[in-house]
Amino acid sequence: MSRHGFELKTNEQIILMRQAGLATAAGLDAIRKLIRAGITTLELDKAADDAIRAHGGHSNFQLVEGYKHTICASVNDEVVHGIPGNRVLQPGDIVSIDCGAEIGEWNGDSAVTFIVPGGDPEVAAKRQLLSDITEQSLWVGIAALAKAEHLNEVGRAIEAYVESQEIEHRAKFGILEEYVGHGIGRSMHEDPPVYNYGVRDKGPKVVPGLCVAIEPMITSGSAKTKILADGWTVSAKDGSDASHWEHSVAVHDKGIWVLTEPDGGVAKLEQFGITPVALS
Repeated sequence: MSRHGFELKTNEQIILMRQAGLATAAGLDAIRKLIRAGITTLELDKAADDAIRAHGGHSNFQLVEGYKHTICASVNDEVVHGIPGNRVLQPGDIVSIDCGAEIGEWNGDSAVTFIVPGGDPEVAAKRQLLSDITEQSLWVGIAALAKAEHLNEVGRAIEAYVESQEIEHRAKFGILEEYVGHGIGRSMHEDPPVYNYGVRDKGPKVVPGLCVAIEPMITSGSAKTKILADGWTVSAKDGSDASHWEHSVAVHDKGIWVLTEPDGGVAKLEQFGITPVALS
């Protein structure tokens, strides 16, 4: 237990969390293979659920009171918590899929953004740029965690990167502040909070056993949001497009390990000179 009151995981527990992480990744991979115009978000939900069950897990989203689906599917101006249903994806849609799995008492949580093939090339290109920047900001945050003394260095790194992209692309991007990352372990959502922007407090020390879900949520406009009539879906207030990327990451005594990335984060962290270390 850390002095901040949240559970630090042992290496053995992190290995168990990896299994939930791989089941989560399998759910997202099943969706990746199906993304196309004409499919419904409910069909994507079933594919993810089947994949997670095939890996010996079950959806941890369904353990949240009042929620009965395996994924959240957020389309275009929807940022997070979109409910799967009969919505048919259209060419050029930007779709963020959040997914989680539990195996035993351990959890995984991850999110990916897809651009549905087709549609207006200019719109699709802008949406792809938004997704690329959001994904890269996630890896910037993970790289910061690998070298950080305190957790809130992650948010400062993400914000600095997004600001650099605003200058490079002469564009506006909004980092959500009302919704942030979190600790993960026996529950999908645990302390500590993981900010995607700079805050004054340093946060807890980064020590072996810290397990967190880093998840930047970024719009192509204002960061202000609203909750739709379904009581779940969070949408950009100004109608701008949104992207959401997330990974569950463990810090241990030999380094870091991206639990929801099949290669542990090797390919994406190479650009930062960081080699994640798998436990066995």
